[in-house]
Amino acid sequence: MQSSPKKLNQMFTYKDYLSWTDEEERWELIDGEAYDMSPAPLREHQKLSMYFSGVFVQYLKDKNCNVYAAPFDVRLPGGFKTDNDVDTVVQPDISVFCDETKLDDRGANGAPDLIIEILSPSTASKDLKEKFFLYERVGVKEYWIVDPANRTLTVFIPGENGKYTRGIVYAGEDVLKTSLFEALEIRMEEVFESISSSE
Repeated sequence: MQSSPKKLNQMFTYKDYLSWTDEEERWELIDGEAYDMSPAPLREHQKLSMYFSGVFVQYLKDKNCNVYAAPFDVRLPGGFKTDNDVDTVVQPDISVFCDETKLDDRGANGAPDLIIEILSPSTASKDLKEKFFLYERVGVKEYWIVDPANRTLTVFIPGENGKYTRGIVYAGEDVLKTSLFEALEIRMEEVFESISSSE
């Protein structure tokens, strides 16, 4: 066993990741590069995560899909045979899988159908850049970015070339509907009311 990396000037694999023993730190790997996820998320971040978890747990209870909230390891792009083959493992705030063959005892091995990331000062740049292009590349069907500061939710879906199209921004009194899940409606007022009471 070894401690977590203090210098991020080398490449790592999932095998390395599993050996890191510092329980106070959480890490992600993207193309072998380690990203420190400390400090812990703010309270409004946790409230939003709980809100979306609740929405999907309720909606998916009679369906063949599963929702998971961080910490939950998602190895990408999937189909790996050994831990040394894996150089990307992320912990999305919320991930939804409709293919149970991608799930195992350690998390998931393959791209979710939907990912939600909730921006925070320490992770916003990674969510908007590295993770954006990663999720696009591995075929995540919908990527939602929740911005608590601006009270917006932006949805990205792939176009014909597999690249994410220009994001659709929801705010105010908007109601989000998704082609992935028929009859699911998410009211932006309710989303951000969930954190207004904690301010």
